[in-house]
Amino acid sequence: SFYYGTFPAGFLWGVGSSAYQTEGAWDKDGKGPSIWDAFTHNKGKVFRNETGDSACDGYYKVKDDIQLLKELKVNHYLFSISWPRIMPTGIKTEQLNEKGIQFYNDTINSLLENNITPIVSLYHWDLPQVLQEKYGGWQNISMINYFNDYANLCFEKFGDRVKHWITFSNPWAVAEMGYETGEHAPGLKLGGHGAYKAAHHIIKTHATVWHSYNNTWRSEQQGMVGISLTSGWGEPVDPHSQTDRDAAERYIQFHLGWFANPIYRGDYPEVMKNYVGRKTAQQGLGTSRLPTFSVQEKMYIKGTSDFLGIGHFTTRYVIQKSFPVLQVSSYHTDRELAELVDPKWPAPGPKWLYSVPWGFRRLLNFIKTQYGNPIIYVTENGVSEKVQCTQLCDEGRIEYLKGYINEILKALNDGVNIKGYTAWSLLDKFEWNKGFSERFGFYHIDFKNKNKPRYPKASVDYYKKIISANGFPNPREVANWHQKAMDICSTTHQLLATDSLITRMEMVTEIILPTAFTLCILISIVLLIFYLQNH
Repeated sequence: SFYYGTFPAGFLWGVGSSAYQTEGAWDKDGKGPSIWDAFTHNKGKVFRNETGDSACDGYYKVKDDIQLLKELKVNHYLFSISWPRIMPTGIKTEQLNEKGIQFYNDTINSLLENNITPIVSLYHWDLPQVLQEKYGGWQNISMINYFNDYANLCFEKFGDRVKHWITFSNPWAVAEMGYETGEHAPGLKLGGHGAYKAAHHIIKTHATVWHSYNNTWRSEQQGMVGISLTSGWGEPVDPHSQTDRDAAERYIQFHLGWFANPIYRGDYPEVMKNYVGRKTAQQGLGTSRLPTFSVQEKMYIKGTSDFLGIGHFTTRYVIQKSFPVLQVSSYHTDRELAELVDPKWPAPGPKWLYSVPWGFRRLLNFIKTQYGNPIIYVTENGVSEKVQCTQLCDEGRIEYLKGYINEILKALNDGVNIKGYTAWSLLDKFEWNKGFSERFGFYHIDFKNKNKPRYPKASVDYYKKIISANGFPNPREVANWHQKAMDICSTTHQLLATDSLITRMEMVTEIILPTAFTLCILISIVLLIFYLQNH
């Protein structure tokens, strides 16, 4: 049932985005290529062969977008730094890009001038392409030192003003989709071992960066370093069945526990080690496909997080499912489970993203129990529309936010240590291999218009009301928010329709006038030649 009440005083409200998805300017002002530049320029990898070359033109619209943040009345903005924008080859000793460093300095300063706290992710998937080509990216242990150099440069240049650092945003997707299925950059299909190896190096890198900050920068800068892990919740189909309960536990441990367990408890989850080890032995391989940490590494990694960032979007029902031993090994078959959904769950956007708010509270309580109730910042939570027509009256998003934020409020009452919430995302943006077909933004962008104008959706007004009230004060007021948001979006729709018409007319003018002018000249030349021949 819905719970009316308010969040603790000082609870942080924010919104987020990432560099590659929004900045554009992929080769401007000295930026080097990233693996996503290379991946999207390779035809057939992304829906409609779309790219983030210009994305939302965020590189040129920082001031405009900060005005949107002010309009939303958020306390913080979570964004990522593009590694190749400040270090074009990814190697500190080779080259630094001062224009890139200046861009992030200006962004941070503008946010602070407007009383908005920057929360900065060092890595939201855009590895410098040179490191992929030279070393194989996250398959190579040398990434630890290169990334640590990059992180230390960021602490040096920005750490006097940035007090919340995230080392990696959703490393599960980096490992599993980048090196196992190949759906994401760099597009490698190293089934059965690629994802485990990438994750192993990412976890070690995270720990190295945390220790760097702790030893060199913490006493002077007084900031925090954490990691942002994205995970769904797995619910047993039959809660009375031990087999289903075990399968649901594996779902979480193979997803969240894969990264959180080493950081909070010193090693991979036992169930992961057992299942991958057993599968490896059945295949006749000597050592487990899941790498191992030495005793020293376990001690070095354990405790390397000042807070835990949590991204969460949806829930699955889970049952046990065995796969034949002879089948090609993969992360997915190692888990020995199947994921199901309830057809009654609302799916306002794409078919993977069902709205199941109660799963969030269960996930947050699981974290509290498993990892000693760490400080939690929700770093990504939101829903997309997958519609061809413009959707400014986004009722699906309003209902999703209302439900999921309410479950955070319940989790706080359960004693979970949640300090802030980041809605995902500020803008409609480039959604990786889905291109621009999914829209997560509070602000709609007309990507056909070369100026990339931003238009507020109804959810802007609704989220603003939640922030102002610091929660959900009473039924009458909350119902009133919904109606007001719908009224405002109708007006914005009319504005967008007018602007779209003008854009189409401009496009027609840009194409037709030069064509007509050229035709007139050609006809005049033909007539002149004809006239001269007759005389």
